[in-house]
Amino acid sequence: MSATTSTATPSSGPSGSIGAPDKARGRLPAILTFPNPVNEVSARLVATGVVLMSVALLATHAWWILIPLSFGFVARVASGPRFSPLGIFVTKFLVHRLPFEERMVAGPPKRFAQSIGATFSLTALVLHFGFAADSAALVVISLLTIAASLEAFAGFCLGCWMFGYLIRWGYVPEPVCVACANPGARSTIR
Repeated sequence: MSATTSTATPSSGPSGSIGAPDKARGRLPAILTFPNPVNEVSARLVATGVVLMSVALLATHAWWILIPLSFGFVARVASGPRFSPLGIFVTKFLVHRLPFEERMVAGPPKRFAQSIGATFSLTALVLHFGFAADSAALVVISLLTIAASLEAFAGFCLGCWMFGYLIRWGYVPEPVCVACANPGARSTIR
């Protein structure tokens, strides 16, 4: 799943609509807002960190890795990189030291992708610590690793792609992310 981080000031508020009025302002404390737009380079670097943690878990069965992995996803869903140790490392230290140009993309699909990552990592956590179902937990983490690898190494955000179809099919209102309404188009924000 894609990780979501931003080094830019959000162009819209917590509603996540780019260029649309912010109807959600005041509903959530400012600390629980999500960046919009999002730096895709930062998101891919966070996804790389997720891949590294997931592969380490799969290779060593060091189940404690599920705790920071799950916390990171939940923290990024709640407020982007603000409380995620991996997100903070990437946005405050790593991304500025690399020669990649910032590419801004819509925030709402990245948040959706993070929520899928949170669901997978929390499911694996419950399967292992709650039910001792290690094989099932490893399958879930393997799926998470595949999705995070697509984002990290190929630039394909599976959750973002799904989000575009949810808008197209009417499950998510188009004003939530006007830039996302066409799932076939790359939603780079200039």
